[in-house]
Amino acid sequence: MKDVSFDNKLAVCEKKDQNLKRMACSFVIVAAMLWGTIGIFGKKLTQFGFSTEQIVFIRAIGACITLILFTLTKNISLLKIKPRDFIYFVGTGIFSFVFFNWCYFIAINKTSLSVAAILLYTAPAIVMVLSAILFKEKMTKKKIISLLLTFAGCIFVTAFVQDTGQNITISGILAGLGSGLGYALYSIFGRYALKKYNSITVTLYTFIFASVGLIPFADIKKMISLFSNINALYYAAALGIIATVLPFLLYTKGLSYLETSEASIIATLEPIVATIIGVLLYGEPLTLFKILGISLVIYAVSFVREKGEGTQN
Repeated sequence: MKDVSFDNKLAVCEKKDQNLKRMACSFVIVAAMLWGTIGIFGKKLTQFGFSTEQIVFIRAIGACITLILFTLTKNISLLKIKPRDFIYFVGTGIFSFVFFNWCYFIAINKTSLSVAAILLYTAPAIVMVLSAILFKEKMTKKKIISLLLTFAGCIFVTAFVQDTGQNITISGILAGLGSGLGYALYSIFGRYALKKYNSITVTLYTFIFASVGLIPFADIKKMISLFSNINALYYAAALGIIATVLPFLLYTKGLSYLETSEASIIATLEPIVATIIGVLLYGEPLTLFKILGISLVIYAVSFVREKGEGTQN
């Protein structure tokens, strides 16, 4: 006789898993939207005289201070990690955060806000391959189709951008691709760290290690003098909290319930936000190719999030 109570428990567990996955998807979507605002604060701080390295350091140290204060007041045990696990945070903090931010801001200045954001999202392809190798995640048809659609969207936004008269350099393209590699590494190292630590702990130590790694390059004395302009402080605070702490916390939390490759694909919504900001605030042209590229990325994200993705898809 069929065990009805077992079936009911199984249905409850499946529904709970679906709700957690839906919540995780929402976290990643909001994180992507907040990340899309990075260019606003980065461009402003550049105008105030801050270098690329200093802007990345501002992101890291601002997030670091915010999260330390939070953990000290809420749960000091979140500060505890084992020395042998430092390698995870060297990965998330230096190999990922420092490297991809450095490349990203160079790409913004040598291409455009929207192009730099699109190039950053070569990351899902890297994540998908590494996740299949390291975490045995299946490369399902749905993931591959979503990835191809995302890549096609990137091609439409970048390959035809010269028709708009924008100045695109080889060094800018290479910097954008470097940012994609660095961004991908956060998902990989973060997945390992989340097996042992809370998402807040992972995010906090990411920024601690990133801050330490950036000290030799930040020219802190000069940076402090630039903060004599009170407006620079406002933009620095916004960069640290709105475009750094909140999205990293949300993405890391979402990574706890989603496959690494899936989270990375969903996060490709960031360039949509960045492109819209570029058009509305900086007068970057919205061409037919950009509209087509944006549409493909949005469809790819909605496709991979569709209910019912199974191992056979």
